[in-house]
Amino acid sequence: MATDTLKSTTGASGATGGLRRLLLDNGALTALIVLVVAMSALSGDFLTTDNLLNVGVQAAVTAILAFGVTFVIVSAGIDLSVGSVAALSATVLAWSATSAGVPVFLAVLLAIATGIVCGLVNGILISYGKLPPFIATLAMLSVARGLSLVISEGSPIALPDSVSHLGDTLGGWLPVPVLVMVVMGLIAAFVLGRTYIGRSMYAIGGNEEAARLSGLRVKKQKLAIYAFSGVFAAVAGVVLAARLSSAQPQAADGYELDAIAAVVIGGASLAGGTGKASGTLVGALILAVLRNGLNLLNVSAFWQQVVIGVVIALAVLLDTARRKAGATPVAAGTGGDKGRQAVTYALAAVVTVAIVGATSFLHNGSSSASTPKMGLSLSTLNNPFFVQIRAGAQAEAKKLGVDLTVTDAQNDASQQANQLQNFTSSGLGAIIVNPVDSDAASNSVKAADQAKIPVIAVDRTVNRAAVDTLVASDNIAGGELAAKTIADKLGGKGKIVILQGQAGTSAARERAQGFANGLKAYPGIRVVAQQPADFDRTKGLDVMSNLLQAHPDVQGVIAANDEMALGAIKALGSKAGTSVSVVGFDGTPDGLKAVEGGTLYASVAQQPSQLGKIAVDNALKALQGKEVEETVKVPVKVVTKENVAGFSG
Repeated sequence: MATDTLKSTTGASGATGGLRRLLLDNGALTALIVLVVAMSALSGDFLTTDNLLNVGVQAAVTAILAFGVTFVIVSAGIDLSVGSVAALSATVLAWSATSAGVPVFLAVLLAIATGIVCGLVNGILISYGKLPPFIATLAMLSVARGLSLVISEGSPIALPDSVSHLGDTLGGWLPVPVLVMVVMGLIAAFVLGRTYIGRSMYAIGGNEEAARLSGLRVKKQKLAIYAFSGVFAAVAGVVLAARLSSAQPQAADGYELDAIAAVVIGGASLAGGTGKASGTLVGALILAVLRNGLNLLNVSAFWQQVVIGVVIALAVLLDTARRKAGATPVAAGTGGDKGRQAVTYALAAVVTVAIVGATSFLHNGSSSASTPKMGLSLSTLNNPFFVQIRAGAQAEAKKLGVDLTVTDAQNDASQQANQLQNFTSSGLGAIIVNPVDSDAASNSVKAADQAKIPVIAVDRTVNRAAVDTLVASDNIAGGELAAKTIADKLGGKGKIVILQGQAGTSAARERAQGFANGLKAYPGIRVVAQQPADFDRTKGLDVMSNLLQAHPDVQGVIAANDEMALGAIKALGSKAGTSVSVVGFDGTPDGLKAVEGGTLYASVAQQPSQLGKIAVDNALKALQGKEVEETVKVPVKVVTKENVAGFSG
């Protein structure tokens, strides 16, 4: 049976040899210590109690996910679905406790049960369906994320207060997510080191065939292993939702990669047979410390990605050196014949076709041949602003008798290009596009122009291509209004931070330009930090938490959308609306509720429902050959507590 720790067997002796052996056998912990020392030296705000607890909170979700993934990797498997399963579990919890009226305790049990079911399905597909773990869990990643969006209808669902308290602190200083992380880590360590199934994981990972011949029921063990992973993913989803006070259907997107990275950085081998919970915790802390420290140092988001990638590579190289200096376990390898592979791919194809077919059946109804058909490609539906655009467009399409197909590009320009090409080739009468990026959409729009299909751009224009109409608010003018609003509130003096949108998107660039233009008129306003939070509430919470460590005396915040503003409000706590004024952008329902409640001072509202409505109106006119205006500007409006009651987006 393989063990979870490899000891050096080199002949080095004396103090130097002992130190070398210690460093090699504890590479991840050594790296964490070096990283903490470096960050402490570079930033005086890093090594404080509040900031270290902040690091723990930010590491919690990744660590809990990674503990579950550790079971899978130790047994020579992989689980790519944990991020999506976490989102689905949180969505089930929120929906059950609100829309379905289920008691909170039962709703939590339903969320955990959701994780177990997803894990069991993974285990069945792998053990009995003979699917490779990569394929099985990749399929579950898509299915779980889709179900999360279906249940939530693409919008965040508020959590009951009793669940939201899981994101609070005990005694005013000890974060509950850190406690949950520690408890789950202890459970993982106990399972790995003190139970029969834990020993089975190492045996299966070390040599699956030998484990089978020794009497282990490998198939049933794998069911339990993936079920454990599902349970940990569900707990992580509940903790994440609690931190945000809502279940976000696109939450934890990409977290599975962070979880796998944490396990590998912590010393586990992807070949199986090695790994331990303590190493996984260290790996998760390394990632959290990196992101936290780089935020404190105000390092560009682009360079943050570079640094994190380099650290992951170095950690694996160090682990390789450690293995060469000691014993290397022999990984069991099993090969499948071509017939079995063909059956595997055929089964995956059947499952994919079935899912697509079911989705089409649910969303596509019969329509008359004379019904005007349009396509609407939105940059994302993981944002209430764009959900409102869709709602306005769908309501107007229904009123006008238009068959409207809506797609979600998920902030992926290449995916949106594919969607626009599909619209063009399917012969739709008109196309409405909300570009992920104004430049990236140009070639697809040119193709639609060549096919004589009218194209309406909404919210953002398309560069280097002709559109029939641009229906938009002026992002630059809105940014200037936001800057003026915060400056006037602070009396023309004060320190502020700016939370920027997703790097590379048109809206982020234009709103940032508007902020800069507007602040030029107020030399007394000092921008002490600018960091991107990707239009995301979770990242807004984390980035603002980090910035507060370096700038605790900040007096104002400008966020490029309401989602980031709401995350900043969560980080500010009691300061929001009292000693710190926050201005958002978009006028989303949650944002307007925060304005009414006084925690969000103002939101630059764009009336997104009107954007969708007007886009459909102009698309139908263009389809019918009627004259349309080149540009339709929907005015923005600063909404504060004084006028929020009379505002409707």
